[in-house]
Amino acid sequence: MKNWPEMTKELSAQLRNLRGSAPVTMKGFSAIAQSALAPKALDGKTKELIALGIGVAVRCDDCIAFHTKAALEQGASRDEVAETLAMAIYMGAGPSVMYASHALDAFEQFAASRSAAAPDREAAED
Repeated sequence: MKNWPEMTKELSAQLRNLRGSAPVTMKGFSAIAQSALAPKALDGKTKELIALGIGVAVRCDDCIAFHTKAALEQGASRDEVAETLAMAIYMGAGPSVMYASHALDAFEQFAASRSAAAPDREAAED
């Protein structure tokens, strides 16, 4: 299985390189992302869960990594992620089953690393 937290760190570095190589395109993409993610009728958590479901349905490991992490940061529970994955499986059939297992593994790893870092965050707040 993948190390999802490490994967997001590596991907972030690669995306910084892409921003430097294609700044106009990446600035446009960033504007689309900011607009789509802005809380309006749907809150940020719901939007991240939708993005996670789409990432599973289109079989994008990188999308799974970033949107699982973001959904957790927006307060998504394991049950909410599981329901999102159930919808992705329903919409994407067999291949989505395989990628849903990736997303659940990613959630577990991010939740564990968040729990492990919690004492560090609490010490920094003191």
